[in-house]
Amino acid sequence: MVNEKQDQRGKLDEAPFSYRVTKDRRVFIQWKGKQVTILRGKEAEKFIAAVADVDDLQAQLIMARVTGHFKHGNER
Repeated sequence: MVNEKQDQRGKLDEAPFSYRVTKDRRVFIQWKGKQVTILRGKEAEKFIAAVADVDDLQAQLIMARVTGHFKHGNER
């Protein structure tokens, strides 16, 4: 469950993250349609298992954690 401290501004309600799993089990994670990270191997399998049985908001939180700090002022 997402608590208020994890998403204080409610940005994850807008569902900015999405992901795609390829045949070779790589995971491409996008933020607002732009690719921000690729997961491979054990990291990808762990992610796939984590988002398998959660609701959309919890999946958004997981993707936010996995991508870390990708925004540093140069995105458009």
